[in-house]
Amino acid sequence: MLSASPYNDPFLLSLSQQNAVRMATENASVPEFILAGLTDQPELRMPLFFLFLGFYMVTVVGNLGLITLIGLNSHLHTPMYFFLFNLSLIDFCYSTVITPKMLMSFVSKKNIISYPGCMTQLFFFLFFVVSESFILSAMAYDRYVAICNPLMYTVTMSPQVCLLLLLGVYVMGFAGAMAHTAFMVRLTFCADKLVNHYMCDILPLLERSCTSTYVNELVVFIVVGIDIGVPTVTIFISYALILSSILRISSTEGRSKAFSTCSSHIIAVSLFFGSGAFMYLKPSSLLPMNQGKVSSLFYTIVVPMLNPLIYSLRNKDVKVALRKTLSKSSFS
Repeated sequence: MLSASPYNDPFLLSLSQQNAVRMATENASVPEFILAGLTDQPELRMPLFFLFLGFYMVTVVGNLGLITLIGLNSHLHTPMYFFLFNLSLIDFCYSTVITPKMLMSFVSKKNIISYPGCMTQLFFFLFFVVSESFILSAMAYDRYVAICNPLMYTVTMSPQVCLLLLLGVYVMGFAGAMAHTAFMVRLTFCADKLVNHYMCDILPLLERSCTSTYVNELVVFIVVGIDIGVPTVTIFISYALILSSILRISSTEGRSKAFSTCSSHIIAVSLFFGSGAFMYLKPSSLLPMNQGKVSSLFYTIVVPMLNPLIYSLRNKDVKVALRKTLSKSSFS
């Protein structure tokens, strides 16, 4: 006679064994997630919808406008504007990865995203955000060469060097995104499908895991440390050398001109790295998720909108190119 399996008789199971069986059946990976969105207060949803819709429209028009200006005006075909072209492209892409889905949370009862869709959004968000951090460091290096070694600028920042730097930017973006996404798909997520965020981000998804997230948290600190640390060190060294070079300029006008060429980049760097470091490099116990959502708004929504405004309103070459383009279109 076959003996009865202990898994068929709850009286033969210890309490811990019963819990293990229950967890295995209930906590299978979910086919979809529900994004909680930015707020659960109904009276705020429509005002926030129109506010962030306006932000997104400014982001799209500003970044695509800057891309078009740089592409149409030959005097902007320089290394500085080559990197600015790619910065605008990155800002447009990663804002498009996030904002439309976030807007859905304001107008739908349940903002559902499939598991493959969530992992895809996570990958592309990370790809573009890491690429942005390294494109900003490439722009800092470009400013260093332009100010500290102007006679060798065209040789040092040749088209081949610019393309290699850009390749490095996107390789680092791909590597960072792959590292986080590959370890994320190994997790088993709980039956509770609610993700306390307006997008599929690393930390909110780790909260929904039923398996150990120790390795994922280690990857976050290592990879985010590299993706923020390396560009930050590069930018600090570049601007330290730039500052020492500017202080050696005798004329006040020369100093002012040198500072003005860097001011836009310094503002963009401060906004992006400040909000990113505040979100990812603080212990979760010190930063509740609701505060984390507000912090992440800066580098996901506000920074992509402000970058084209910062670089166009404070840049004489862009203003001249805009006037020329508008005069040509008016004449035609």
